[in-house]
Amino acid sequence: MRAMGRVVGIVLCLVGFSVAKAQTAAAPRYPTKFDVASVRMLEKPAGDGFTKISDPGALLFTAHNVSLDFLIQMAFGVQADRIEGGPSWMDATFYDVSAKPNAEKGPTYEQLKPMLQQLLAQRFHLQTHMEEKEMKGYSLVVAKGGQRLTRSKSGVTGGLYILSNGLRASGLNLKDLASLLTSRLKQPVKDDTGIQGKFDVKLNFAPPETDVVDSSLPSIFTAVQEQLGLKLEPAKVPVRMLVIDHVERVPTEN
Repeated sequence: MRAMGRVVGIVLCLVGFSVAKAQTAAAPRYPTKFDVASVRMLEKPAGDGFTKISDPGALLFTAHNVSLDFLIQMAFGVQADRIEGGPSWMDATFYDVSAKPNAEKGPTYEQLKPMLQQLLAQRFHLQTHMEEKEMKGYSLVVAKGGQRLTRSKSGVTGGLYILSNGLRASGLNLKDLASLLTSRLKQPVKDDTGIQGKFDVKLNFAPPETDVVDSSLPSIFTAVQEQLGLKLEPAKVPVRMLVIDHVERVPTEN
C-alpha cells in the first residue's frame, strides 16, 4: 500500500501547480474545516484492499481503506519520502473517512488540504513541524550546446501525463519539470537552469527501475540531455521535511 500511496501522493502534489490558489475578492472564503465527519478504524483492509478516494471537487469527501500516512500526504501536499518520524503503524493501519464541509460546492485540492489538516489534528491529535534538510539529489542545469526546449504557444498548463517510459506536459515551467523528474527518480531535483517561461515537454526514456541495456529507450539522464538540452548533475538539494511530533492510532469518537 505504501507504494500506491507514494504514486497517488506524487500526482496530488503535482496537481497543485495547475490549480489557482487565489480566490477573487468577491468570492466568499471557503471553509477551513469540515462541518461533519466520520473516521472509522478498520480491523483489516476491507474488500479488495485498494485505497479509494473521492474525485476532486466532490462535495462529500470519502477515503476508503486509507492509511494515516496517505492522509497526511494529502493534507500537507508532501510525498511519502518527505515525511519523517511517526510510528510504523501509520502505513499499516487503515481507515474509512467520510466528511462534508458547509458549502454549496466541493473543494479544490488546495481547499481540501486545511480541512484535512484540521481533521487529523482533531481526531488523531496529530502534531507536526517543518524542517529543511539537505538530501542527495540532482541539480537541473543547461547542458553543453544549449537547451532544446519547445516554448509553449498557449502558456496554459495542462495535459500532464506521468508514464512509465516518459513524461508529457504542456505549459510547464522548469520548476515544475524538476518536480516531475523528482517523481520519476525518487530523489529531489532542483531547477538551477535560470530559464523562465513555459514549455511543452515530451520525454521518452527507459523506466528508471529497469536495466537500460534491455530497453530500446535511453536512460532518463540521457533523455533529458539529448531531448531537452538539459542535464541532471548530482548535488545536495535542500528539502522541506514534514516531521511527525505526535499522533494517535485510534481516532476520537465521531
